Amino acid sequence: MCYALEMNQLAQKASRHPQKVLSMYVNTDPANRDQTGGEWKIHVKNGLKNFEAYLEDDEEERKQFLKVKEKVKTFLENNSQSMKKSCVVFASADNIWFAECLQMPVTTEFFWETEPKLDQFRKLYQTFPESGVILVQKNQVKVIDAVLGKVKETKLFEMDLDTEQWKVQASPQRALSVKGKGGKGSKKDTIENRIEANQKRWYKSLAPSLDKLAKDKEWKSIHLVGNKEEARMIESYMQKQVQHMEGKNLFDQEERKVLDEVIQ
Repeated sequence: MCYALEMNQLAQKASRHPQKVLSMYVNTDPANRDQTGGEWKIHVKNGLKNFEAYLEDDEEERKQFLKVKEKVKTFLENNSQSMKKSCVVFASADNIWFAECLQMPVTTEFFWETEPKLDQFRKLYQTFPESGVILVQKNQVKVIDAVLGKVKETKLFEMDLDTEQWKVQASPQRALSVKGKGGKGSKKDTIENRIEANQKRWYKSLAPSLDKLAKDKEWKSIHLVGNKEEARMIESYMQKQVQHMEGKNLFDQEERKVLDEVIQ
C-alpha cells in the first residue's frame, strides 16, 4: 500500500460524495502512563458517544454516524489483541473506509466533518514514509521494508561461498551463519580472508537487486546500517540515493528495535 496515494484517494472520495467522515486518532501505546489499563477504550467510547448525542436532532445524519460507529466497533473488537501504539480510522457511512493499527504514537482526536482530517496522519507519514533499511554484515545483507514504523517484509541475502551466488531468504527468523565448506574450526580465518578479498565484487553484484527493491517498494528513504567501510562499499555500487548511514552493529537485532534505532 502506498499511503501517499491512499491519502489522496480519501480526499477525492470525500469531495465526490458529500457525506460526513469520522476521523479518529487513538493513542493505544501501553508504554504511555495514561494507557496502562487500556484507557484508550474509554476514550473511544466517550468520543463516539459525544457525536451520537450531538446528532440527536438530525435523524438522517445520526443514521449515517451509527452505521460508521458499528464498523469502527467491529474493527476495534477484531483488532483489540493486536493494538500497537496507535489506531487511525477514516470512515463514512458508504464509500470511505481506512483503518490501521500503527507502531507510531498519535495524539487522541475525533472529528465528524465533511472531509477526513489528514493533518496528523500526513505528519506521521512525513516522519516515516516507505523506507528500506539495509543491514550489512560481511557476506550477509538483511533488508527491512517498512512504513509508518511497521515492518512489511524482511529479506536476507547471503553469499554462498561454494557457488558464489547470493541466496535469498524471505522473512528470515534469524540471521544465518557464514556458509561454505570448511567454515568452522581451523579454516575459519581462511574463510574470513576470502570474504574480505571478494567483498567488493560480491557487493557490486548485489547492488542491482537492492536498487530493484527500492524501485518496486517505492522507498522514499534508504538507510544503510553496519560496518561503515562495508556500508560505503555497497552505497558506491547502488544507483539509488542513500539518505542515511549508521555505523552500528544491529544485524542480529529484532526488526522493530532496528527501526527504533535507525529511524527517528
